[in-house]
Amino acid sequence: MSFIEEEEEDGGENNGSSDKAGMEYDIEGFASDWDSDWEDQLEEDEDEKWRKELDGFSPPGVGYGNITEETIQRMKKEKLSKSERKRRAKEAKRVEAEQDSAVVCARCHSLRNYGLVKNDKAENLIPDFDFDRFISSRLMKRSAGTPVVVMVVDCSDFDGSFPKRAAKSLFKALEGRGKSKLNETPRLVLVGTKVDLLPWQQMGVRLERWVRGRAKAFGAPKLDAVFLVSVHKDLAVRNLLSYIKESAGPRSNVWVIGAQNAGKSTLINGFAKKQGVKITRLTEAAVPGTTLGILRITGVLPAKAKMYDTPGLLHPYIMAMRLNNEERKMIEIRKELKPRTFRVKAGQSVHIGGLTRLDVLKSSAQTIYITVWTSSNVPLHLGKTENAEELREKHFGIRLQPPIDPGRVPELGPWTERCIEVSGASWDVNSMDIAVSGLGWYSLGLKGTATVAVWTFEGIHVTERDAMILHRAQFLERPGFWLPIGIANAIGEETRKKNENKETERRRREDLLLEEDLVLEDSTC
Repeated sequence: MSFIEEEEEDGGENNGSSDKAGMEYDIEGFASDWDSDWEDQLEEDEDEKWRKELDGFSPPGVGYGNITEETIQRMKKEKLSKSERKRRAKEAKRVEAEQDSAVVCARCHSLRNYGLVKNDKAENLIPDFDFDRFISSRLMKRSAGTPVVVMVVDCSDFDGSFPKRAAKSLFKALEGRGKSKLNETPRLVLVGTKVDLLPWQQMGVRLERWVRGRAKAFGAPKLDAVFLVSVHKDLAVRNLLSYIKESAGPRSNVWVIGAQNAGKSTLINGFAKKQGVKITRLTEAAVPGTTLGILRITGVLPAKAKMYDTPGLLHPYIMAMRLNNEERKMIEIRKELKPRTFRVKAGQSVHIGGLTRLDVLKSSAQTIYITVWTSSNVPLHLGKTENAEELREKHFGIRLQPPIDPGRVPELGPWTERCIEVSGASWDVNSMDIAVSGLGWYSLGLKGTATVAVWTFEGIHVTERDAMILHRAQFLERPGFWLPIGIANAIGEETRKKNENKETERRRREDLLLEEDLVLEDSTC
């Protein structure tokens, strides 16, 4: 039996009799994309174990070899199809969920079911999580074992989700601890989540080297381990949990930290799933600041070891913080990223929605290959730089979304420019990336040097880095608009309505003219 507790500000670390924060709930009662695959694998493993008991021989009877009454009963078990097993498993989960459903607050209910907060005004009054006070200071204190810090980063938005401030604070805490008499230097584990959103199978071990390099560039202290995981695809979650349990031992504290929406709560729910324990399911939603306080998770780690889920660190410099719920859903990456590549010359620009633009000002090479990595729901446009301002006035909020309305454009802040010098040695692979935090990135492939300008809203971070993904799209995009089907259909429907209104107005005018002609004829007679 296990539960989650609200961590007390004072003395909560070593208090073994902390209160429960919620009712027990079976995490398996909630379906997700990877539930069915996990259950099938479990059932297949049990069947495989039973077959090994028989060792290739038909049992002549009970007591022969290792054949028991239970084995005989399993032989007589009703044979079910795969679909029928899934149906029965889901039905059992539904019944169990109805019996053991946990009571949650209105905020969590709204986040889980509708993906938005209950009260925006009240949400703005919630103070930011003080990482230095609650985490760094505790790492300086003497503990029964070696503390483990699990730093969670979203691989699809590495630069935007990397907790830079927390990394510097941790570095100072680790330095201070190293100078003291404490021997238990905390272990730092970097976990890259949502790796399934990248073409990771084509990247191989290069992705791990790239992740270590970026963490070092952001000032992270020496990493004890790096894990690249996907909870939804069940990639490397078990290996990560085994490493954490081994590192923590029987009495250590494990702190799970990271930026908002990096996947901390999803990861902990995945740990509980692997362990088969009952915990109050942590609320998961694509809304900044979903977790409000430090939550103590028991039952996932052995003996007296404790795991803590911490609130997401808010990064005001990412694009998602500027957008409303509907716009945020458009830029959220939910499927594996697909490259969209343009062949660009000097004097041309590539737009990503109405959120950012890349201008090629001058180049020693005749062309540059620019590959865009962002959500497939965001439209793109390649055109002349001299027409960029006119395009902004006419199409931002219409063909180039987000924002979803032209009136939202001035609300997002001033449109600013940043010039960058780029260089490369080959057209065959991407040489460097220009990342826009919380949105995606441009990958540039060129042979020579060039000067580019990135336009986006003031305060949004733009980062230069080594290319994360080397390859580009197999086929090149044409100049003009690249519109997702949803936006194209909406524009088509609006155009159809405008044409219908014009036709109605034309007929009305014709009817009026006809009536006037009839009146004139009558008066003449």
